[in-house]
Amino acid sequence: MGKLISDKYKKWEEECKKRFDTLKANEEELNRIFIEIYGLQDELTPDVEDKDVTVRLADLQREIKSLISYLIGIEMGRYSLDVEGLAYAGGKWEQTKYVTYQPDEDGIIPVYSRLGMEDGLTERIIKLIKFIYGDDTYRENIDFIAEALGKRMNEASEEVLNRYLRDSFYTDHIKTYQKRPIYWMFSSGKNDGFKCLIYMHRYNEDTLARINSQYFLHETARVNAEIKDIKILLEKADEKNKIRLERQLKELYAKQKEMIEYGQVLDHMANKYINLDLDDGVKTNYEKFQGIEIVSDSGARVKKDLLVPIR
Repeated sequence: MGKLISDKYKKWEEECKKRFDTLKANEEELNRIFIEIYGLQDELTPDVEDKDVTVRLADLQREIKSLISYLIGIEMGRYSLDVEGLAYAGGKWEQTKYVTYQPDEDGIIPVYSRLGMEDGLTERIIKLIKFIYGDDTYRENIDFIAEALGKRMNEASEEVLNRYLRDSFYTDHIKTYQKRPIYWMFSSGKNDGFKCLIYMHRYNEDTLARINSQYFLHETARVNAEIKDIKILLEKADEKNKIRLERQLKELYAKQKEMIEYGQVLDHMANKYINLDLDDGVKTNYEKFQGIEIVSDSGARVKKDLLVPIR
């Protein structure tokens, strides 16, 4: 039988509540003791407000977001189902730590706008949920996750997960790590032409070249093919479908333009075989991929961030 995430959350919620109540009672007892010692019964109360207790109660959305971050960590090799704590945070990679489940081969995972892309982050997380908790409880688990993330009317649970990973995960990650992220989001820009997530500790001098050749160029080819297909459909479309297809074509053209500029900068930087010195800190290394200015093939100056800016 599979396992329900909702059951595990309930146990965690109860554990947090017990710990919270115990600490609150202890703090109030200490307050009573000191009030009696100093004779402050008429001036102070021993009661402690919930907001002042130094441990947190469980919060469903926060815990689900933490679970998703942990699952991404398993995919990246930061965590393993076979060892407690960190499995890899730099140094020598030990394959023996990953027996039950194999992490991503290169620590580079594309983030797609659409569902169903097998090598994409959403599909990998879905497969991991099934692997850990079981196929038979998958529907209950993905629905539970979607509700916690804020499922919208007529939105499939998988779409909710995809939306969160595409639009919000990285913002949450930057906040959690206080603007020193360990996962880095490469992004062509606001039109979502191309996105991929990497694990900082698995970065090496060939990472940019691999992103370019194995992921970016493939997505460029897919967008170009989709533009070609929609143009063919437009020639035969009725008025109703024509409006929809023209809107899709406009969005694809925006992606294509964004990706052309991004690809030139990515290719330029890939040929530099940039190394990181993690002793310099995340901020210094992150800035190596920001505000890059080049002269394009057409002679125009292009300035792009390879990574999502940290504000």
